[in-house]
Amino acid sequence: MAATSVFMATPVARVTTQHLRKNINFSVVRCMSQDQQSSTDTSKTLAAPTPPPKKVSTKFSDVLAFSGPAPERINGRLAMIGFVSAMAVELSSGQDVFAQISHGGVPAFVVTSLVLSVASLVPLFKGVRAESKSSGLMTSDAELWNGRAAMLGLVALAFTEYVTGSALV
Repeated sequence: MAATSVFMATPVARVTTQHLRKNINFSVVRCMSQDQQSSTDTSKTLAAPTPPPKKVSTKFSDVLAFSGPAPERINGRLAMIGFVSAMAVELSSGQDVFAQISHGGVPAFVVTSLVLSVASLVPLFKGVRAESKSSGLMTSDAELWNGRAAMLGLVALAFTEYVTGSALV
C-alpha cells in the first residue's frame, strides 16, 4: 500500500489595502494524502503477527526493584488507607496525625503495613499483575494515581498540622 500526496494551490480572494493601495493575492495550499492499492496484491492483506505475551518475572529482586510492580503500588495502598484513617480519627476525636501516632498508632501502622504488603506481594509472586485484572472504572492506572494523590495528601496533612500546631479539622 503506497500513499501519494496531492498539493493544490487555490486562489482565495483579492484583497486591497486602503492605506498602501496595493493588490495582494493570497492563496491556500492544501495537502491531501491518498492511499493507493497495488494492482497485484489487492486481495491479500498482511496482518501484523501478535507478539507473544510478555513473561513476568516472579523473582524477589525483580518484584521489589525500584521500577518493579510492588513498591509504588504497596506505598500507594498504604497511603490511601493511612490518609482515610487519619482523617477519620481526626474527625471523630480531634487528634492530629502526630497525636494519633504517639497514642498507640505505631502498632496499628505496623500491622496494617504487614498485612497489606503480604496481600499485595502474594499475587505478584504467583505471576499475576494488577494490569491483567483491571477493567472498567477501577483500573490499575487509577489505583496508582489515587495512591500518588494519597501520598501527597498525607504529607500535606502532616506538614499543615506541624506548621499550624493543631489538627486540620
